[in-house]
Amino acid sequence: MSARRPLIGIPADRRMLGPQPYHLAGEKYVTAALDAAGVIPVIVPALGRELGDESLFASLHGLLFMGSPSNVEPHHYRGEPSDTGTLHDPHRDETTLPLIPRAVAAGMPVLGICRGFQEMNVAFGGTLWQKLQEVPGLLDHRENKDQPLEQQYAAAHDVSLVPGGVLQRLAGGAGSISVNSLHSQGVRELGPGLTVEARAPDGVIEAFRVTAARNFALAVQWHPEWRVLDNTFSTALFAEFGAACRGQMKDRR
Repeated sequence: MSARRPLIGIPADRRMLGPQPYHLAGEKYVTAALDAAGVIPVIVPALGRELGDESLFASLHGLLFMGSPSNVEPHHYRGEPSDTGTLHDPHRDETTLPLIPRAVAAGMPVLGICRGFQEMNVAFGGTLWQKLQEVPGLLDHRENKDQPLEQQYAAAHDVSLVPGGVLQRLAGGAGSISVNSLHSQGVRELGPGLTVEARAPDGVIEAFRVTAARNFALAVQWHPEWRVLDNTFSTALFAEFGAACRGQMKDRR
C-alpha cells in the first residue's frame, strides 16, 4: 500500500446537542474505513445544497454513506407521513440525496450502509417500507434494544447472494452469508438502474449495486462496519471499497 492513503468522505448526521446543532459521524464507520479499507475518513458536514459537489469530487476519492437512527423523510419517495416522533434529519437528506447520483456519475467509489443503503435507493428513484414488521409476510428485522450491543449486532439471519454478483465473489463463491439486522425500514421498490445483490429469507432486498456505475457503487442493509476485522466477509467488502478508492487516487495523478 502506498504511504499516501485516499481520502473518503462520510456525510454527517446533523443533531441537536442541547440548544446547538452538531455534525456527527459514528466512530465504528470511521474506524472501519481506516482499518479495513485503508483510507483516511473525512467527515463531510450536512450543509445541503450549499456544499459544492465539484470541490468535494476534487478533494475526495470515495464516499461512505453511513447508518443512522434517523429515517429518510418519506416525501422524498412519495411515502406516507411518518408516525409522530420519528427521527428525521432533513439536512442530511438535502446533502446526500443529490450527492449520491452525481458521485456515481462522476465515477467516484460509493459504499452505502443501512440508512446509506436506503438513501441510495431513494436517490435513484426507489421507495421504502417504513415498518417491515407490519408488512404481511415479512420478518421483523429490528434489533432488541434491551440487549447488550454484542447481541444486537450478532448474526441474525442469512442473506442469499445473487449468483455472479460482486458480493458472491467477495464471499468466495458462497451462496449465502450470515448478517446482523438492525432496521425497521427497507426497500419497497428498487430504484431504476439498481441490481439486486442479496436478499433476506423473506425476500427483502438486503444489498444492491448501481448497474452501470463506472466504479464501485454498492450498498448493504446490514452493518459490516461492526467489528469489521472479526468478520472475513466484512473485511473483504471494505477492502474492495478501499481498493477502488486507491484506484481513483492513482487515476488523478
